[in-house]
Amino acid sequence: MRSLAFKLTLAFLLVGLTGSVLVAVIVRQRTQAAFSQFILTREQQLLVENLTSYYQANGSWQGVAGNLPAFLGIPPRYFSGHREFSPQWMRFSLVGADRRVVFSIQPGQAGQLIPEREMDQAVPLTVDNETVGWLILARNPPPDWVPGSPEGLFLRNVNTASMLSALVATLLALTLGGLLAFTLTRSLRELTEATVEIARGKFGKQVKVRSQDELGELAASFNQMSLDLAKATHARRQMTADIAHDLRSPLSVIAGYAEALSDGKLAGTPEVYGILNQETKHLSRLIEELRTLSLADAGELSLYLQPTQPQVLLERVAGRHAVVAQQKGISLRVETREELPQVQIDVERMAQVFDNLITNAFRYTPEGGQVALAARASNGTVEFQVSDTGRGISPEDLPHIFDRFYRGDPSRRQSGESGLGLAIAKSIVEAHGGKIGVESSPGKGATFTITLAAN
Repeated sequence: MRSLAFKLTLAFLLVGLTGSVLVAVIVRQRTQAAFSQFILTREQQLLVENLTSYYQANGSWQGVAGNLPAFLGIPPRYFSGHREFSPQWMRFSLVGADRRVVFSIQPGQAGQLIPEREMDQAVPLTVDNETVGWLILARNPPPDWVPGSPEGLFLRNVNTASMLSALVATLLALTLGGLLAFTLTRSLRELTEATVEIARGKFGKQVKVRSQDELGELAASFNQMSLDLAKATHARRQMTADIAHDLRSPLSVIAGYAEALSDGKLAGTPEVYGILNQETKHLSRLIEELRTLSLADAGELSLYLQPTQPQVLLERVAGRHAVVAQQKGISLRVETREELPQVQIDVERMAQVFDNLITNAFRYTPEGGQVALAARASNGTVEFQVSDTGRGISPEDLPHIFDRFYRGDPSRRQSGESGLGLAIAKSIVEAHGGKIGVESSPGKGATFTITLAAN
């Protein structure tokens, strides 16, 4: 199998060779035609001048046929049939003022009357501003010049120069084609090697971006893909470890109590059954959260969209958390200052989003703090906000706040939280075609903003 570099080099060579040969052939033909036309025009002009001089000297065309070669300086090759300038190439007729042929290079034409329509291409011969005759020229293909003649030597030199130029151009095309093919395929070879490395599990492999063209864009895209793949692989491994840990904790508690109850080492009491029930619900909730994320990733998260008033949604969510807010000593309020357009949402799914945001706000807001739910219209969208007066989010945690299993506070792992709440909220909002973001400063609370299209 031939390499791509060889194929490209061969293609450049064929293109260069073809172009060079075509140019050489065209230059040869055009040069020969232009040179022959130049010689023809020059000697035709000489013929016109000599014929005019003859008429001025003799006052008529009498005797011109016999004295034409000897006295008018016309090269003998016009009449001798010499192959360098044969009569078959340049044929002419001398016509008098009465349109009768005085002399013709073709036998049998003398004395014939030339039709007026054939005089359109004739060259007039004038003496003292009076037309005394016409010269009719027959244009034929240019001759093959005699080798060794000045004309033949000139054309031979032109042809030789054309062929040498074609040869040099072909060699240049071969050299430049080889260099260009090597340059083009070098990036492809590096990409191939890096792809093989990734196929072997060595993620994050980078290649050098050598140009700003399509190959450079391909290399840059490959590098970005390789980095994303490495990050995704690391995140997947970390997520797998986190899932295993989060599943193992409740399972270990359930297994321990179940074994103790089975062996009779522990009596069944309401407290024991309450712990088993709590851990079972924790396990069930974690599995349901993982299922929600997997459906969102696959684009199969089912949504039952219906037009909903933003204020109604916020008041419903606030009502679900009013008791908890009261118990924690936190003020929970809804702020809507204007009549807002409806939004097309799955009410239960969006309520789940707000549940997660409010739960997080309660967790980091001290007693006496405030949690506010707000909504406002903005450029064809409705912006929902959940803000608190808690301790805020540190700058190093802020970029990862929506990552799965990410816990900025280490104590959250011991509290049994999965670290999936905000990731689920982001997936649900994006499934609605919306966006979610957060702004926060340490000690100044946090504000989560959800943007949805208005009806």
